[in-house]
Amino acid sequence: MITITQNSNGFDIHGHAGYAPEGQDIVCAGVTALFQTLIESMEKLTTDRIQTNIQPGNVSVSYGNLSEAGKLLVDSFFIGVSQISGEFPECVNKI
Repeated sequence: MITITQNSNGFDIHGHAGYAPEGQDIVCAGVTALFQTLIESMEKLTTDRIQTNIQPGNVSVSYGNLSEAGKLLVDSFFIGVSQISGEFPECVNKI
C-alpha cells in the first residue's frame, strides 16, 4: 500500500501500491505521475523552493511558505491523490 502523509511543511510517500507487478501497476504509475508533475510544475511555474529526498519506495518533500501558485499546485496534487485513493482504497491511503 502507498501511504501519503501530509504535514504543514510537506509530505511523505511510502510504500508500493501492489495493484499489479512492477512495471504494470497503474496505481503506482498514477501517483508517480502526479508527484513528478507537481515537482516539475513547482520548478517551472513558481519561485518556491522545495526539497525532495527520493529513494525507492520512499519520497519526502518539504517546503516553507508557498506562493499562491505553489499552494494551488500542492492542492491539485492532493486532489489527484484523493481521486486515486477513492478508486483504489486498498492501494493508496492518504493521512
